[in-house]
Amino acid sequence: MKNLKLIVLATTVVFATACKDNKKDTETITKPEIQKVDKMVSSEKTLTIALAPKSGSNVEGQINFSEKDGKVSMNGTVSGLEEGEHAIHIHEKADCSAADGTSSGGHWNPTSQPHGAWGDEAGYHKGDIGNLNADANGNATITKTTDEWCIGCGDTTKDILGKAIIVHLGVDDLKTQPTGAAGARIGCAGIIE
Repeated sequence: MKNLKLIVLATTVVFATACKDNKKDTETITKPEIQKVDKMVSSEKTLTIALAPKSGSNVEGQINFSEKDGKVSMNGTVSGLEEGEHAIHIHEKADCSAADGTSSGGHWNPTSQPHGAWGDEAGYHKGDIGNLNADANGNATITKTTDEWCIGCGDTTKDILGKAIIVHLGVDDLKTQPTGAAGARIGCAGIIE
């Protein structure tokens, strides 16, 4: 009987030890770590504004702005123009309330430069876009991309929000101060969200 108790006790000890070792083995098995991959998602800002006629004109149009990777693209169509070139600028205020568009203020010039052609070493306003060319039907398109503008970034030397797009009756000669002798304001759109 003593031998039987000894055998049962030995078997119990072996069995308990074996179970304990198995439990230990299962506790040490770990799941592989999942590595997180951070993706840089490039967000794009977009804004569409509508040109309204000013100074008794029939000018209409739509200007689309988009910002991606630190660059702003401007794409637009304008109709109701006389055939030929017409100046297009960004002006200081998104206020098109005056019948002649003068409520939009002067050219947007946050860096206090002389009026001129975009990119000119002698200087240019951040609002000096240049000229667009209307066809025989009075239609024109404009396309521009720059890293000198932003949409709603808060940088007063780059942010176009709160400004206005103005289309002029005449051509911007790219030299006459401070307006380029572009003439009457015939289309206006506030750059607002």
